[in-house]
Amino acid sequence: MKIAEETYQLSAQFPKEEKFGLKSQIQRAAVSIPSNIAEGSSRNSNKEFAHFLSISLGSSYELETQMILSTEFGFIQEKDFETFESNLIKLQKRNMSFKIKIEKG
Repeated sequence: MKIAEETYQLSAQFPKEEKFGLKSQIQRAAVSIPSNIAEGSSRNSNKEFAHFLSISLGSSYELETQMILSTEFGFIQEKDFETFESNLIKLQKRNMSFKIKIEKG
């Protein structure tokens, strides 16, 4: 959930014309990460849970790409992106480790 909070804070400084563009996509990807973990945890099997963890992981990589673009477009300061990316990579590693553990049973 922290990544979603950080995403909303960083995207708040985007230009108004990005409200329905990159900003919207970034926010949807950020919300998708914890949402898919939550949904997967309610499933009846580890296989289903692992599937939702995969979706969450995909959303995190989508978010990373969008934030890289935002930095290149000058919407986000490089220093802010570096901190964000570090936190996102930690989340991706935890998600992947958890997925592997779930798949093993």
